[in-house]
Amino acid sequence: MSSHAHTHDGPKPYHEYPVDPQFKRASPGKIGMWLFLATDGMSFAGYLIAYAVLRWSRAWPNPSVALGGVELSGFMTFLLICSSVSMVLAIDACKQRYRKGMLGWLAFTIFGGIAFLSIQMYEYHHLNHAMGMSFNSYAHGDALFSSTFFAITGFHGLHVLSGVIYLIVMLVHAYRGDFDNGDYNQLEIAGLFWHFVDLVWILVFTFVYLL
Repeated sequence: MSSHAHTHDGPKPYHEYPVDPQFKRASPGKIGMWLFLATDGMSFAGYLIAYAVLRWSRAWPNPSVALGGVELSGFMTFLLICSSVSMVLAIDACKQRYRKGMLGWLAFTIFGGIAFLSIQMYEYHHLNHAMGMSFNSYAHGDALFSSTFFAITGFHGLHVLSGVIYLIVMLVHAYRGDFDNGDYNQLEIAGLFWHFVDLVWILVFTFVYLL
């Protein structure tokens, strides 16, 4: 038998990566995103730990009262959870090479992010004018309550904005047909970032709005 004989059934799809002892079949981009999210998670952890220390060491208002209720923020949470589901469906549509579904679910995910940011801007305007809150002052108590609220939610909002821009770029690629071959790696990497943003908001909503 010739030493050049092939023993495999055929070439593997180019988007399948060889098995690595540590990372299995994770692509380099996915590994990079996980590393980025790990460091970014530390930033959010620092914010939330600082918030907890300040809250339990000072006179602190009841957040649900000071922020005028949690109905609006609860709806924002619902929007992000739905957008996480639609992101999963977009990736699944890409795997199935269902172009129309992929474009539709990606657009829905982007809409969820834009709606979240729009409601957050309305919330900021309302808190400033109706509740006397700004980044460095609070009309009804400790200004650190207002400062930490805007710092944490604003930092998260910046991530949502980054995610929306990221997903718009992915939508452009999808529209051009770059994912029509079923290669979902880039979408999956974008999905990791979006799911992270959604998960962090659930923590922010729980610690800042509810507790």
